[in-house]
Amino acid sequence: MLTNVHVKNLALIEESEITLKSGFNVLTGETGAGKSIIIGSINYCLGAKADKEVIRDGAEYALVELTFETNDEKILAVIDEMDIPMEDRGVLVLTRRIMPGRSVFKINGETVTAKTMKELATYLIDIHGQHEHQSLLSVKRQRDLLDDFAGQPLAIALSKAGQLYKEYSAVNEEIETFSMDEGKREREISLARYEVEEIEAANLVVGEEEELRSKYSKLQNAKKIMDNVSRAMDLLDGNGSIVDNLGYAVREINTAAGYDDELEAISEHIADAEQVVADVCRELKNYASDFSFEGEEFDELEERIDIINKLSLKYGDGIEKILAYASERRAELEKLEDSENYLNTLKKKKEALFGEYLEICGELHRLRKNEATRLSKDITESLEQLNFLKVSFDIRVIETENYTSMGNDEVSFDISLNPGEKMRPVSEVASGGELSRIMLALKTVLAKRDHIETLIFDEIDTGISGITAWQVAKKMGQLSSSHQIICITHLPQIAAMADGHFMIEKMEKAGKTVTDIYGLDDNEKINEVARLLGSNNLSDAACNNAKELISEAESIKEDFKVK
Repeated sequence: MLTNVHVKNLALIEESEITLKSGFNVLTGETGAGKSIIIGSINYCLGAKADKEVIRDGAEYALVELTFETNDEKILAVIDEMDIPMEDRGVLVLTRRIMPGRSVFKINGETVTAKTMKELATYLIDIHGQHEHQSLLSVKRQRDLLDDFAGQPLAIALSKAGQLYKEYSAVNEEIETFSMDEGKREREISLARYEVEEIEAANLVVGEEEELRSKYSKLQNAKKIMDNVSRAMDLLDGNGSIVDNLGYAVREINTAAGYDDELEAISEHIADAEQVVADVCRELKNYASDFSFEGEEFDELEERIDIINKLSLKYGDGIEKILAYASERRAELEKLEDSENYLNTLKKKKEALFGEYLEICGELHRLRKNEATRLSKDITESLEQLNFLKVSFDIRVIETENYTSMGNDEVSFDISLNPGEKMRPVSEVASGGELSRIMLALKTVLAKRDHIETLIFDEIDTGISGITAWQVAKKMGQLSSSHQIICITHLPQIAAMADGHFMIEKMEKAGKTVTDIYGLDDNEKINEVARLLGSNNLSDAACNNAKELISEAESIKEDFKVK
């Protein structure tokens, strides 16, 4: 679960930190106070796009830090697989520092990519934004939600379908490539044969390029090399050379050592030095005598390197890539020269792959149909609890001729909100408030199957009030018995259900507008619920009304715990 949120220098927030509870956490405040900035901050930390405009005026950077704790073994296994370091088992500290032009993401102090942060976030938290319920209008999203509910068996079948579709598409593309008229085929054969023969004629050997360039460099600089070697030999062994002077020095030290034992070690060292220099002189003489420059050899090296350079420009940088290209073209040439048989082979392979693909499509359809029946039943029950009293909900799975990596099913969420009305797609009949409740019903059902511990709802209460609002509050209270819930709301019914209540306020500080967030104690919670009930004057009657609402909410939550 998400235990702590720390935000600094982001939008109107100067610096705020909250410690969240394990059950139902509610954020309230006046319209425009900046409630959505908190959810936005969490999204930014988890990889959402953020530009320099989110940095508070006058600050060099913005910082968001989230602390998660989990003991779910499946989530811990994912964290281990992602090789994320953890000093304290199950504790994750996610940070993002937003600076003009770049951001730095870290997990437990180790810098990671935005992609890694986003991937980890999918296992830790599910954020339902203000407009996400509109995604229910998308046929693709409806199919994805059904597939999520179906779980591992369908995921395995989907993986097989994706692989088969990829292979089938590749074969189909190759068939189109080799299905050409005779003239084009002959031109392709001619080009491929020319390229293969040109590369083969060069008799390239892997590794020869480095050796050639080394020899070429040596011969190209032959005069410079011999001039340097000659000068070195003169200095070491010419008139008044180092060798002569060392010899004199050795004799003088040896004579002196006969009178003082302390000079014996120095005598040995200088004798060694004389030997080393003598050896160097001998090696230089041998090198000079063996060194030769043949103009013919230099021309041959230059010509060979030129051949390799030209082939590199045409077929790949370096001998290995040139030879790899030749191998590919040789294989293409064989196919082109025997295109009729090759095409027949491809067509048989395509037919076999399509047969396998249709089988897996059938399996996907069967699994989706079975799971659609179960999900429809669960959603219907959940919708009835959300004050859809006479609702009928059905998920249709329709086979089509549109084959994709996801199979060939279309999924339609159909609903009848009133008795006697025919079933119609959700997109045609549901209002904004109804869509938000349908999404909440879905989240409630799906939450039973996934391992995500934290769910965030940003104004799920849009378009609802009265008894419906109370039913939504009860449903969220029920969900919070098994998940951590974080919810932004304007409704007193939902606020009354909170285990942790946080207030978001906008104020002026040192001539600047800032947004602050802080936790409420029991009395402050009563006052805030009273305010949400519409009372500007916190009279005894208003506060007693709020107390009754909170008391009833507590009683409902206790019932959930017993169940």
